Amino acid sequence: MKQNLGTEEAIKRWDTFADTYSKNHTEQGDLHKEVFLNPTLFSLMGNIKNKKVLDAGCGEGYLSRIFYKSGAIVTAVDYSPRMIEITKERTPNDLLIDYRQGNCEDLNTLEDNSFDLIVSNMVIQDLANYDKAFQEMYRLLVDGGSFIFSILHPCFITPKSGWEKTESGEKLHWNVDNYFYEGVYEQPALGDKEKMLFFHRTLTSYVNTLINTGFTIESIVEPKPSKEMLKKYPSFEEDFRCADFMVFKLKK
Repeated sequence: MKQNLGTEEAIKRWDTFADTYSKNHTEQGDLHKEVFLNPTLFSLMGNIKNKKVLDAGCGEGYLSRIFYKSGAIVTAVDYSPRMIEITKERTPNDLLIDYRQGNCEDLNTLEDNSFDLIVSNMVIQDLANYDKAFQEMYRLLVDGGSFIFSILHPCFITPKSGWEKTESGEKLHWNVDNYFYEGVYEQPALGDKEKMLFFHRTLTSYVNTLINTGFTIESIVEPKPSKEMLKKYPSFEEDFRCADFMVFKLKK
């Protein structure tokens, strides 16, 4: 674990990883997004027709495209220049989405009180200065606006966490370690030689930082696979053993 690595290094690594990452995404995202995150995000968002929506950390843009097709007025940012190139390539010309390269820690090109809804899907753990990102989201929302974000579950996805297995590969239980360590750690990315950076915080730090920013917590969800998804992808039965993700819905 290397505390001297920050967001700038994370951006460089995401630029390197962007093409590999995007190849694993369909118009519903990757498998984990399809099974866990999309159903939760959509249920928390409700009807977004005619709403001004910011996709904060859009990746290859699948959510931005879904938002636009749902009738929203969509702006999307990502801190990886290569990722923005990919999402523009993947977006048909008739989808009028305003894509911009920008770090969620400082979105000074966007005006105060510009959005009814901000969604940040699996992004906050990629930022060294998450407190600044929360402040930016608060600044950009209209009064009464909503901020929904998903993250790796901070209680279970920690530095050195992972399955304890038998010699034959049977999964015995999920190990958690270094929970109270707060800072950066490296994680292999889909077999790539390059390792990605994650920034771990405790649940206490997340909740207190959100409250101190001014947000009201409306809902917290730990997504589980639905019966329909289990029929389609039976291997996700193991995800009832511990939670992989956490989703927050907040109000300004």
